[in-house]
Amino acid sequence: MANPENPMFLELDGEGAAYQQLTRAFKAAILDGSLSGGTRLPPSRALAQELGMSRITVLSAYDQLRAEGYLQSRVGSGSYVSELQLTPRSGPPKTTRIAPPSRYAERSLRHSAQTTYRAHQGLRYELQFGETLLTPPLNNAWGRELARAASYTSLERTVSRGSPALREQVSKYLISRRGVRADPDDILIVNGTQQAYALAARVLLNEGDPMVMEEPHYFAAWRAFAAHGAELQAVRTDDEGLVCAELPDVPPRLILVTPSHQFPSGPVMSLPRRLELLRYAEANRCWIMEDDYDSEFRYDSQPLSTLRSLDKGDRVIYVGTFSKVLFGSLRLGYMVLPAVLREYFTKARYLSDMGGLAVEQAALAHFMESGAFERHLHKVGKTLKRRREVMLEGMRQHAGTRVRVNDSQAGMHVVAWLPDYDYTQLDELIQCAQERGLGLYPVAPCYHRRPEVPGLILGYCGLPEAELREAMRLFGACLDTIDARRRETA
Repeated sequence: MANPENPMFLELDGEGAAYQQLTRAFKAAILDGSLSGGTRLPPSRALAQELGMSRITVLSAYDQLRAEGYLQSRVGSGSYVSELQLTPRSGPPKTTRIAPPSRYAERSLRHSAQTTYRAHQGLRYELQFGETLLTPPLNNAWGRELARAASYTSLERTVSRGSPALREQVSKYLISRRGVRADPDDILIVNGTQQAYALAARVLLNEGDPMVMEEPHYFAAWRAFAAHGAELQAVRTDDEGLVCAELPDVPPRLILVTPSHQFPSGPVMSLPRRLELLRYAEANRCWIMEDDYDSEFRYDSQPLSTLRSLDKGDRVIYVGTFSKVLFGSLRLGYMVLPAVLREYFTKARYLSDMGGLAVEQAALAHFMESGAFERHLHKVGKTLKRRREVMLEGMRQHAGTRVRVNDSQAGMHVVAWLPDYDYTQLDELIQCAQERGLGLYPVAPCYHRRPEVPGLILGYCGLPEAELREAMRLFGACLDTIDARRRETA
């Protein structure tokens, strides 16, 4: 504002009360040097007239600026900008590249920059994996639970371990559904699986410590531990799960596995492999983190016993989440901890966020206690089984032998391999599908080393049956288009 008598240089941001906007506008002009120290501001009546504001608004802004030290009043003379010895800004702030402030910051930046899954925008037929099955009855029921919980629950943070009522319900759920005997004191409520990874990294690993993950694996888990500084090694999986014979001679501190439904390929770890892994962990004094991913939804087979339920040496940390079975935005999960690790994880959780909000935990505890959660799982399981069948049938009809599907009897996605295509053609296929309103996603980001055969990870949770049929028709049509291009260039 070169001329203080001309207030038109003030820029109001349109947010909040008028006197707050005016206060911020004056602050900005003072701090960037447009209004230098000693400058006399317009009389409140004159400024109010120029801006079309009430005089009370201007007086309130002046009072606030004086209270914060930006203005000084001189009796009989008016209001003046304080001498703050500010350096006037000659132009817009410059963006300066600096070295990462810590090794963790550098690793976080590097791993976050790697290629990941990004949902296509505005597509009619979205096959993004990890989507949850949202229904109006569930939305309504959850809204009622939140309102009920808010009426009697303290809005302060809950205890670090999590709500006692929720830990009690998780304990009952685990024994009935997964055969895991866990005392409520063994259970730690966390803000989703990702926080469980972060806590495990902080509690169990020092920078440079060796850790084993499956190949393929959940890419967000790999990046979380890599950012922490773990020395990661990918160990191959096959139709029986992790190939334990290929575990390193130098034992890792931690092994992360998804034995109930290997992510993303789908196989269930066989019982002999589970026992072999437990023997390895006990003999080498390393920890196992069992991520029971998608274990709630099995369609044509009964689940095997969890590693945790087979563990006699108390080496297994069991992890589960509610976000996949309820809402993706519901950041609630749980860890079942060995007795010797309880205090370490609880203290680390407290230092991380001092415990989660109580309302969501209370709502979920009552939702489970009432039986509504179990009824929801039963209904969703039937729906997903049918959608999986529709997707597989549509793939057989429209893609035929051009696609090889991993035989997975669980979860909310399938992996479809394209043995007759290369990665350039895979990119063309994804682009062709996007142009037709179909969202396809490569499976390669789930591998440390890109597999020789390109493939797709296809979620079937987010589309009703009729739309899944159309999505598979479009998928087949896009393959036809790529085939035609190949013939033209042959």
